[in-house]
Amino acid sequence: MTTQMNETDARPCIFTRACRVVPFIGAAAIVALGAMFLTIGGAHAAGGSVELKERSWSFEAPFGTFDRSALRRGYKVYAEVCAACHSMDLIKFRNLAEPGGPEFTEEEVKVIAADYTIPAEPDDYGDINDRARIPADPFPAPFDNENAARASNGGAYPPDLSMIVKARNGNENYLYSLLTGYEEAPAGTDVPAGMSYNAYFAGHFIAMANPLSEEIVDYEDGAPMTVDQYAKDVTTFLTWASEPTREARHRLGFQVMIFLLVFAGLMYFTMRKVWADAH
Repeated sequence: MTTQMNETDARPCIFTRACRVVPFIGAAAIVALGAMFLTIGGAHAAGGSVELKERSWSFEAPFGTFDRSALRRGYKVYAEVCAACHSMDLIKFRNLAEPGGPEFTEEEVKVIAADYTIPAEPDDYGDINDRARIPADPFPAPFDNENAARASNGGAYPPDLSMIVKARNGNENYLYSLLTGYEEAPAGTDVPAGMSYNAYFAGHFIAMANPLSEEIVDYEDGAPMTVDQYAKDVTTFLTWASEPTREARHRLGFQVMIFLLVFAGLMYFTMRKVWADAH
């Protein structure tokens, strides 16, 4: 009986054993939450099931960064090609100068914005005149309204590109594949009037004509003026536009991971010390 009692006294109670496990569970949970915070992105909309091209992107998680030269070239492609039909309502010119983006200087942004006009406030007589845009103004829309946009595009409505990368399944690979996927339709395939054949678009028939061709945009930094390079650059720019704080989020996520790892270690050793003599 005495031996039995001694064995019972020597064995830690269920509560004590559970408390000893808590540090391990807590540490694992904290690290998992930190990893989720580091890598989580925006919600992605459903899209087609066409197999896309895969590219290696400099901005891929968890520690990727945007190529500033590619962002600047991508903006140029957007401004000279895409902006003729597509708006970017959520982006303002001042965003082009913010850290993590193309990082144009403030003077460069003022010059870029001044190339466009916007209705000014009514004057003393109630007349509304146009003024040059300033960095605080949004990018201009190519059409006054949806009806005008559809009338100019054969009934199709060009989507806003502010969040286009997040809004398509496949994200940046989808957009890159789409822009480089225009080709001749296979023999025996009838392409409807006003449509183009694209190997990476669901259904393959797309209302948007091929927007890119060789040397359509002049690059001043010596980068190749090819369809592939244009597609890569504008995809990089639109990926940034869909998440301008991406690099900041990655940095913060890394800092949070370091903090949580240190905290988990302190928690573990503290709990060991507290329960070292518990029976």
